[in-house]
Amino acid sequence: MGSLFQKLAFQVFPYIALTVFVVGHGYRYYADFYQWNSRSSELIDRDSLKVGITMFHWGIIFTFFGHFFGLLTPQDFLNKLGITSEIHEFVALYTGMLFGTMAFVGLLILLKRRLLKPRVHAASSTNDVIVLILLVFVVFVGTYNSYVKRFDVLYTIAPWIRGIVTLTPDQSLMNPVPWSYKIHILLALTLLGFSPFTRLVHIWSIPVTYFLRPYISFRRRFVDIP
Repeated sequence: MGSLFQKLAFQVFPYIALTVFVVGHGYRYYADFYQWNSRSSELIDRDSLKVGITMFHWGIIFTFFGHFFGLLTPQDFLNKLGITSEIHEFVALYTGMLFGTMAFVGLLILLKRRLLKPRVHAASSTNDVIVLILLVFVVFVGTYNSYVKRFDVLYTIAPWIRGIVTLTPDQSLMNPVPWSYKIHILLALTLLGFSPFTRLVHIWSIPVTYFLRPYISFRRRFVDIP
């Protein structure tokens, strides 16, 4: 039973989550374009949003890129650049602690605001609360692992993730991984699959072109008043 669960969880489920993620976002974009936004509650209660949303966004952005480059880049390649596994682990650990804590605290502020601010709560859907709670658990378990349940991921989780990308997953690599890490991964995959049905779709609408557009020129026009 254990080996069956291991295979379903770390060889089958990742592809289910990724398929729902890709197909779901594509379908949502074309079928529900006018709901493709963050449905921000800033206009309802702006002051209580500032700290939480700032901490969460900066924390989760740096955490995402840390995971992305840290886990997808083979250690053999980093060794050639002079970045040893010890340096890699040190940077990953302490940046994870810093930005994970920042994201977690920001999420707690946002969840408290959504549940306890009457106007914000009235404008919230069940879906909004569920996705916030799921984010809280994903970030909490990941941050807990950084502080308490430290484990060498460079030769277990990292190559397993790269195997998912190259369509050659080896679920046996996950055998020695502690359960707190496995829970973090499974929760993150669940969030990935759930995201097309939530306000998280707005992550694809980052206004990158804003920085590339030409300046708007304002010209003063004088009008003679008789």
